[in-house]
Amino acid sequence: MKPVSVKDRARPANGGWRPPPGVGAPVVEERRHHAGGRRGRGGHPLPGFCGGRAGFQVPPRQGAGGVPEGGSCRLPLLHALAQHRAVGGRLVSGVLALYKNRMRRLYIAQCTLRDLWVLVLGRFPTHHKIGIPEFKYVANMHGDETVGREILLHLIDFLVTSYRRDPVITRLLNNTRIHIMPTMNPDGFEATKVRDCYYTPGRYNKNGEDLNRNFPDAFENNNATIQPETQAVMDWIKNETFVLSANLHGGALVASYTFDNGNSVTGSMKGYSRSPDDDVFIHLAKTYSFNHASMYKGTGCDNRKTFPEGITNGYSWYQLEGGMQDYNYIWGQCFEITLELSCCKYPPADQLEKFWRDNKAALIEYIKQVHLGVKGQITDKNGTPIPNAIVEAKGRAHVCPYRTNQQGEYFLLLLPGTYVINATVPGFKSMLKTVEIHDNTGNFSALKQDFSFSEVSIRPEVASCPKIPLYRELKRASAAVKPTLHILGLMTVMLVIFN
Repeated sequence: MKPVSVKDRARPANGGWRPPPGVGAPVVEERRHHAGGRRGRGGHPLPGFCGGRAGFQVPPRQGAGGVPEGGSCRLPLLHALAQHRAVGGRLVSGVLALYKNRMRRLYIAQCTLRDLWVLVLGRFPTHHKIGIPEFKYVANMHGDETVGREILLHLIDFLVTSYRRDPVITRLLNNTRIHIMPTMNPDGFEATKVRDCYYTPGRYNKNGEDLNRNFPDAFENNNATIQPETQAVMDWIKNETFVLSANLHGGALVASYTFDNGNSVTGSMKGYSRSPDDDVFIHLAKTYSFNHASMYKGTGCDNRKTFPEGITNGYSWYQLEGGMQDYNYIWGQCFEITLELSCCKYPPADQLEKFWRDNKAALIEYIKQVHLGVKGQITDKNGTPIPNAIVEAKGRAHVCPYRTNQQGEYFLLLLPGTYVINATVPGFKSMLKTVEIHDNTGNFSALKQDFSFSEVSIRPEVASCPKIPLYRELKRASAAVKPTLHILGLMTVMLVIFN
């Protein structure tokens, strides 16, 4: 499916850039502040906040003069799920202050000096709803790469203010649960005292680790100690049913896609590491590139390497071990690409308006791609959802099989075409169904195809793939088979000769 051309795309309404409420000073000053409500000793909410249950901190409704009203808090459109105390000061606190009547917070982890947080937007922000796919944006995992962080803060403001005003944004939020993490490395950001376009120590977390080299790797043993930020994101991925994601970086202008690492099984000997869903990843990368103001031109930074159509296979660019996008795809069942959004990692604040304009349409169009392909539910003879059933498209088997969630749901991102979907409940016969998939991103709903196993009335045991180099093991298995094939071939030749 060809992405929408830059020339033809329709930009969302409410087009002008504007800073979130309370923002006016340059980012270098704003990042000194702390976001989130005041908390007392032991982390308990101070007076002025009400809570739904232990761990929640819900800003109260405001009465006349801004005085909090008694009673319950409103259910939010904007839900803060995994929070960070320090994330960009007035940039965040201004947005939170304006929309606090529609927000709820749940602290889940303290990483190093500051906690990670996520803002969740949608019609059902507080919980997963059957049939509604989960999407996420993550930025600033390298603390000195700041553009993605700022863009996501403005995206939050744009989505919330456009709800029920812009029909496209309204349908997008009604049919998608959107998670936004503006910073995965707040300590690195705070450590970036001097702006630099190329490198500062703020790239790393407080422990001096590169978070984008810190995840389990499917091709090699990653001996790096898993950092608190990494573990928090891994737990977050495990606890949600993410379908599509993007990781925002700086230092180049390109959309990079899986795999970042590789071996002979994925074709790395030819300089390209191909996943089973390579066509989908190319489409996703082009969707962002073609809807960006200039990424699609493929121009490199400072006459360095150019990228045709503004995209690249990660391995073709440079080999990376322990990257987050490969981890998402293999162990999280989530398609993630890496978006490099600026040649300068930490540009002056007066350039933020242009960065927002350049990326706004692409950010929205990319979210829509979560509705590609097919989705459905696997149930038993009683109509009870079956978790951990394996559901794959024929010819696209994943090294770690894609399984249904606790609601028996599956989501498969596929381009328009005809596919055979294979649903398997361990211990029972597989069920095959042929589907014709169309581009339903404009309708904000993938094709729905359910499976009912009439002979099944038990719940399969929980199954998960070990965090080991799965592709290395696959390579070894392939190598072990080759001698056997050679022997069979030799025996065939000998039989022909003797005959």
